[in-house]
Amino acid sequence: MLNPQQSAAVLHCDGPLLVLAGAGSGKTRVIVEKIAHLIASGRYPAKRIAAITFTNKAAKEMRERVGKRIRGDAADGLTICTFHALGLKILQIDHAKLGLRRGFSIFDSDDTLAQLKDLMPGAKPDAVQAMQSLVSNIKNAGLSPEQAAEAARSAREHEAASLYARYQERLAAFNAVDFDDLIRLPVQLLETDEDAIAGWRERIGYLLVDECQDTNDAQYRLLKALAGPKANFTCVGDDDQSIYAWRGANPENLTQLGRDYPNLVVVKLEQNYRCSNRVLRAANALIANNPHEHPKTLWSAQADGERIRIWECRDAAHEAERVAGEIHFIATARKVEWGEFCILFRGNHQSRALEKALQLLRIPYHLSGGTAFLDRGEVKDALAWLRMLANPEDDSAFLRAVQSPGRGIGAASLAKLAEMARHAQLPLSRAAESMGLLKQLQPRVANALGGFTDIVRGLRRDAAHLAPADLVRALNERSGLVAMLREQCKSDELFRIRRGNLDELADWFDGARGTGPGELAAQLALLSHADKGEPGNQVRLMSLHAAKGLEFRYVFIVGMDDNTLPHEASIDEGRLDEERRLLYVGITRAKEQLWLSYPRESQRWGAKLRLAPSRFFDELPAAELQRDGADPVADAARKAERANVGFASIRALLGD
Repeated sequence: MLNPQQSAAVLHCDGPLLVLAGAGSGKTRVIVEKIAHLIASGRYPAKRIAAITFTNKAAKEMRERVGKRIRGDAADGLTICTFHALGLKILQIDHAKLGLRRGFSIFDSDDTLAQLKDLMPGAKPDAVQAMQSLVSNIKNAGLSPEQAAEAARSAREHEAASLYARYQERLAAFNAVDFDDLIRLPVQLLETDEDAIAGWRERIGYLLVDECQDTNDAQYRLLKALAGPKANFTCVGDDDQSIYAWRGANPENLTQLGRDYPNLVVVKLEQNYRCSNRVLRAANALIANNPHEHPKTLWSAQADGERIRIWECRDAAHEAERVAGEIHFIATARKVEWGEFCILFRGNHQSRALEKALQLLRIPYHLSGGTAFLDRGEVKDALAWLRMLANPEDDSAFLRAVQSPGRGIGAASLAKLAEMARHAQLPLSRAAESMGLLKQLQPRVANALGGFTDIVRGLRRDAAHLAPADLVRALNERSGLVAMLREQCKSDELFRIRRGNLDELADWFDGARGTGPGELAAQLALLSHADKGEPGNQVRLMSLHAAKGLEFRYVFIVGMDDNTLPHEASIDEGRLDEERRLLYVGITRAKEQLWLSYPRESQRWGAKLRLAPSRFFDELPAAELQRDGADPVADAARKAERANVGFASIRALLGD
């Protein structure tokens, strides 16, 4: 049953609506119920409703929940996807209007870096990466190369704008877009082409946007372009959980909604269904120190729960030992599953001491933020082959595929091939098939390229009749990728793992029907490691940024010294508001019990450094906290519980 505020959000269907959804307030349920109401009331058929999320994982969860809520075929045609997936759909339908040909490629970050490196001869790697970030920021602001040049003020901005223009010319020559273009180009289309605007507003009659506080400028403009003057949309967000400014998110977009839509209705969801009231009172007190356009106070019908434990530890190793010991004790004494525990930290480097302490106690754990599946070298090699099969004009894919595995074709030979291809106005893959051009290369290189193109031709023929998953399996073997792994891996176990990654990639294509490798490659470009499912019964270790949207019975936030949380860079730059929101997100992950800890000292450059506790401790209500030694009665009770568990273990060992 919905509470009154949730019901108000579901029933408001005419005009713009902002739902300020506090942590744990049931926002996904509201979105699902609103979709069901829009369909059941007859206001919109499912095919004219689009719900936009930020991650594939969130979209998958929402689709599953809608599937359980709406039976039969009533939800057929409903769009639930990420911003980038929606942008891809727009480009696939209206590619010609943007100068793209069917089957265009999507460059990933590595592809982009390679092109920028080529466009910046002699530049150091750090300089190329810095420019890559600048170009990405320009695109996320929704600027075209011309607009970027006009907006540039400093010499560095002019350099970035010039590089951006040349990079876009390179993309056009390859019939490719990059990830940022999946938003920028649809915005460009929907702000300039009246036919496209009318067509897409007819396709999408009602728009729901989740996590609206995380939109960047280009995504916000896409929302406005699709909504049009009728503005039939629901934006769901929480300004207190905006923690992604570092990657372009603009929390001011929630405030901008009120300026752009004076008739905006605001509904606040303040009842929390996750946390104890003690945790919520601490979170409310902390976040009250930030400025608010729409202040809110979370509350819960649940009990107060235990006070928040504050631990002062000698150093990071001692802190990790205490955390691991407490987890082991609670799991043993209270029969709690490992998956109910989570350890949060500001930076991934803080996980090392924690991993060691957990391993010593043989506590199973999962560290989030490792190498993403699609970023693994062998997987990227296979995807390059797939992209090249789908789009013969994808020169970036050709360059990676022809060297994976290596065929004795050096950089000088590839540079000569590229020069001949430019003169002949051919993509590299077609140039490699030209006997006339191959004769101009050394016989050894020409033979190697000939063998490579023979494999490519065979795979292209097979693509016409093989199921997509079978095509990927054939590609893995016939390209030589499996043989390359066998040669590279020094142990059978490593080979098994890396070969398993190629097999898993093929499995991702299982069930795909009626689509060619180009469509599948485009969809894969939208995926991330977050879509590979959750770990099993393991303690979770992750950064505070990665914890958003998750919840656990027992949460430990470690490393809460000043200069770590808040981070020293944020202190220097006066960006404490976002650091405070980051801690707020961490605190509100805890359903039942919360620990906050910090080390007194650390080692830096061979010397001991004295650390101060985080300034955020002073913003938490003292009545909700329990510091070491501050409550002898509570400490004695805890020691007694530990002793009882210890005696029980001894009796069990003795068979008593």
